[in-house]
Amino acid sequence: MRLVATGLLLFMAALFVIARAAEPSFAWAGYLRAFAEAGMVGGMADWFAVTALFKHPLGLPIPHTAIVPRNKDRIGDTLATFLRDNFLVPRVIAQRARRLDIADALARWLTDPPEGAGGRFRQGASKLVATMLEALDPRELGGMLKSAVGKRLHETEVAPILAQLLAAAMADGRHKPLLDAAIRWAANAVGENEHLIRQLVNERGGSILRWTGLDREVSNRLIGALDKLLAEMAANPEHPLRLRAEQGLETFATDLRDNAPLRARVERVKNELIANPAMQRWLDGLWEQARALLLGIARDPERAMAGRLGETLRQIGETLRRDRRLALRINRFTRRALVGIAADYGDGIVRLVSETVRGWDAGTITRRLENQVGRDLQYIRVNGTLVGGLVGLGIHAIDVLM
Repeated sequence: MRLVATGLLLFMAALFVIARAAEPSFAWAGYLRAFAEAGMVGGMADWFAVTALFKHPLGLPIPHTAIVPRNKDRIGDTLATFLRDNFLVPRVIAQRARRLDIADALARWLTDPPEGAGGRFRQGASKLVATMLEALDPRELGGMLKSAVGKRLHETEVAPILAQLLAAAMADGRHKPLLDAAIRWAANAVGENEHLIRQLVNERGGSILRWTGLDREVSNRLIGALDKLLAEMAANPEHPLRLRAEQGLETFATDLRDNAPLRARVERVKNELIANPAMQRWLDGLWEQARALLLGIARDPERAMAGRLGETLRQIGETLRRDRRLALRINRFTRRALVGIAADYGDGIVRLVSETVRGWDAGTITRRLENQVGRDLQYIRVNGTLVGGLVGLGIHAIDVLM
């Protein structure tokens, strides 16, 4: 566009020379000369205005030129202030976020992804992710992630979390299947270990029981009593022993929350588990599996979306469409997250923009702004040349007619 605008200006200059030479012989040449002359003036004036934004025209230090390089710090501050006052205000973000239905957009994307299963992800982001994952040292990255996870686990006190989970499970009755499973396991254990029970009674019963054969009777009665007790516990949800077990779980949940020595023991067990070599190997394997999965998705998103992952994502999308309560919770969480980001990091983002622009040298900011708006600025030169020429033509016509 710079070449077009400059070429049009040179064309006007050539046209002026031709018209000026032809004016004594042809009356119409005066109109052409006036058009070309005014076009040159308009083109030169707009060239000066456009050039003065970014540099000194012809390198001359004319006042009020090279506006962008001289005011780049003020431009950065103004841009940062504009972002802060119009985008990073929690109240403004909350108002705009109320009009967003993130859950619906996510549901539509998951159930009917644009441009096929891979879509734009395959075109750009997938290649970027694959390149980054392949370029980074897997051991170093895995070690960093493992260290971060380990640090987070060490810092997190698990006893109160376990207490909340156990209390919530008991409030909803989700602990009952676990009790049923424990009772069934105990019943199976008794049946599979009858010989051990008989051997224990035989060894502990003494010589009189063995001589009279009563050890077998005691063993049978003991096994029968255990079987009957477990069967009654399995059949009766209100069995006294089941109720005692539930009371024990409630007490355990309370102790996990309020008993300092128990919480300390839980923390020690947690730290021992984290430091266990088996746990470290498990974390390494978990990272390798996650990295392989990410690479697989990034290299061939179409195939990944067509498999179990794609089916799972589509099911999630259908759930979001049907369950409006879940969608409302997601939208509420998104709004709160955006408002929280603005409140916590808004000033940091503003400083980042301002300091980044301040850190650019004059040549950098000039090139970047010129690349963004330069094409439109060259259109201004073109329009100035043509409009100036038409104005000159009109003035000349009025002068001749009068």
